[in-house]
Amino acid sequence: MPDIAKPMIAKIFPCVALLLFPAQAFAGDMDLRFVDQAGKPVSDVVVTVAPSAGTPKKSFSFPWGTSMVQQNIAFNPHVLIVPVGATVSFPNKDNVRHHIYSFSKPAKFEMKLYGHDETRSYTFTTAGAVALGCNIHDQMSGFIKVVDTPYAGKSSAAGTVHLSGIPAGGATVTIWHPQMKTKDNEMTAPVQIGGAGSLAKAFTLSLRPGK
Repeated sequence: MPDIAKPMIAKIFPCVALLLFPAQAFAGDMDLRFVDQAGKPVSDVVVTVAPSAGTPKKSFSFPWGTSMVQQNIAFNPHVLIVPVGATVSFPNKDNVRHHIYSFSKPAKFEMKLYGHDETRSYTFTTAGAVALGCNIHDQMSGFIKVVDTPYAGKSSAAGTVHLSGIPAGGATVTIWHPQMKTKDNEMTAPVQIGGAGSLAKAFTLSLRPGK
C-alpha cells in the first residue's frame, strides 16, 4: 500500500468509529456520600438521575424486588424504590394484624386489617413519594419512592450510594429523603456524567427530627 494512503486511513477510521459508537453509547458511574448537620452518615437517601438525552423507553426493574414486609411492628425496608407500574406486595410477618394506608398524592389507598402470613398488594402508576402508615400502630412509618428512571438507588448505613451505567453527558440528579428540610423533601442539581470513571460528590443534608 502506498505510504500516502496511510494518513488518510488514520483520519477516516476515527470518524467511522464515532458513527458505529455514538457518544450516547459511553456511560459513567456516580458515587455520592451523604451526612447530616452533625457529620453523621445518612441512610435511605434516594438518588435518581435523569439524563438530558432521556431514559430508555423499555420497562425496567431493580434487583431488590418489590416487597415491603411488615415485621417487628415496622415496614421493612423503611424506604423502597420501585419503577412506575410496579406491583408491591405487603406480607405481614407479625403475629398481629395491620391496616396499611396512604394519603399521598401519587397513591391514595388502604388495606384493611389482615393478619400473620397474609399478603396484600398495590400497583403504583404515578411517580413520586408515597408515605405509608398503619391505623393500628401509629409508630409504623414507611416510604415508597416510585421512579421513572432506571438510574436510581438509596444510600447505605454508611451514607453512600453507587450508580453505574449512566449515559455520558448532562443530567439532573434528584436527592430525596423523608426528613429533608426542603420542599417535597427533595432537591435537584445539574451534573455532567463523564464517559469513563466515576463522578464523586459529597452532600451535607439538613434534616428534621425523625420518629
